[in-house]
Amino acid sequence: MPLHPQAQALVNAMAAMPPLDPAALPLPALRAAMNASGAYAPGDAVARIEERVIDGPGGPLRLRLFVPEASGPWPVTLFFHGGGFVVCNLDTHDNLCRCLAQRAGTLVVSVDYRLAPEAKFPAAVDDACAALRWVHAHAATLGGDATRLAVAGDSAGGNLAAVAAQWAPAQGITLAHQLLLYPVTDAGMHTASYRAFAEGYVLSATMMRWFFEQYLPGPQSVDDARASPLRARSLAGLAPATVFTAEYDPLCDEGEAYAEALRAAGVDTQLHRWPGQIHGFISMLGALDDADRALTAAAAALRRRFAAAPQTATARHSGRSAGAVPG
Repeated sequence: MPLHPQAQALVNAMAAMPPLDPAALPLPALRAAMNASGAYAPGDAVARIEERVIDGPGGPLRLRLFVPEASGPWPVTLFFHGGGFVVCNLDTHDNLCRCLAQRAGTLVVSVDYRLAPEAKFPAAVDDACAALRWVHAHAATLGGDATRLAVAGDSAGGNLAAVAAQWAPAQGITLAHQLLLYPVTDAGMHTASYRAFAEGYVLSATMMRWFFEQYLPGPQSVDDARASPLRARSLAGLAPATVFTAEYDPLCDEGEAYAEALRAAGVDTQLHRWPGQIHGFISMLGALDDADRALTAAAAALRRRFAAAPQTATARHSGRSAGAVPG
């Protein structure tokens, strides 16, 4: 179908602005321009937001906790923001995390992983896995339930969520779900959607190529499953998955290829392509009606999987209140 009229209006507005040339701008200026999120709605109200710092592989690792207005212990969703491994932060995805927390009734833990080029691959992966290990071990102290644990992320964050989900079984970590929103799954950039939507749809092939140049230490890393989770030798035994793609997105084909590869490996996987939409649309609350609809659908997917996960006796009978997040 054609671009959704609201998405077309955004594309037209962005086309009228001076183009961002990442190679010509100092990195701080590029990040400031791309991290601006004031145009979008702030997301749902939640009961509480907490800031935490844990020990990470590269030093202190910051986490932001979004506590829903619901009785605990809560299921826990570890969230990784997008931004090509180079831009964006906890603030740019605050609205998305608020909505997932409140609509799914889950404690959302957003991870401020290290960015490239200051920290090259696999630094972000190492931070993602360290955060998952820590949340799994400390869920109860946060008012959460480690038996109902999911990973989620959008774009580059979807890549990190997928990689963390591949890593988890060998660590003895059982995930209830993986929620992948237009994920990066193959650093090769050779799909038909890359060619069809290379320019003019918010995320460009040129920008993705530049992101990978910043993130990967060399072309040999493209085949590493931690950079290209679609290239993993086996996906058998992974957590059930929900994958969202956008029709007018260079990443559309690789997201759908990952969903099909999960299905082929026997993983219960739901794939939803959002017709007429562009990359990043789920964060564009207030500008795109489909952002709100997609967040509601994503939260519903989390709720279903959390409901299907067996709870511990402690979790079933705990009397924690929604406002209490232990220090």
